[in-house]
Amino acid sequence: MDNSTIEYADFAEYDRRQRAIEHHLLAAVFGGLAVGVIGMLLSGPGWAGQIYDPYAYLALSLAVGATASGFGWALLTTVLASLSTLVAGIGASALRGGDVMSLTGAPVTGLDWTLALLVCLGLLAYATRRDDVWGDVAAGAVGAALIADVVARAVPGVVGSEQSFWPGPAMVIGVLTVAAVLVLRRNVRGRVRALALSATLAGLVTAGMTTAMTDWFPLAG
Repeated sequence: MDNSTIEYADFAEYDRRQRAIEHHLLAAVFGGLAVGVIGMLLSGPGWAGQIYDPYAYLALSLAVGATASGFGWALLTTVLASLSTLVAGIGASALRGGDVMSLTGAPVTGLDWTLALLVCLGLLAYATRRDDVWGDVAAGAVGAALIADVVARAVPGVVGSEQSFWPGPAMVIGVLTVAAVLVLRRNVRGRVRALALSATLAGLVTAGMTTAMTDWFPLAG
């Protein structure tokens, strides 16, 4: 009788895990569809479009990866969510009579890079569930990627910079990035390390971009 009770409890736990995985897969797909459609509807030069694109897509990848039940599931669900945004974006763009060969403002040649970036962020978000220093490194890398993107869009002279992105949208995304890093870590020490790593890595990336720009376009004199 005891053995039967234990076996039933194990089976019930296994069934709950399977159902949770199924729900997570469905949430990733439908979440990607919703984010993609809303992104195409909000596309434009205003605050809403600047903040939504691409940060809503990045937030979706982070949420999907951080809530996955395993590395393999994080990879699969992040890919599904990213592809869903692509499908939804193409569909919404076609209905509006726009260019169906673009997603979140990126040309077709950059879609592979965009999808790879979304998947990598999802996997980093999953790695932040670790309680050791590697979890802090993963959270710091997530923060650095977002901060570096904000700097690239806000600093004049950098390729891809937008004059209207500073200061309003840039400050909003900066605050949300700090909040995301804090949420991804579970204790004060981890949060401090993650924020320090974010600032350091973002500074290195920004310095690298500035150096590259100087090499390609040397200042007169």
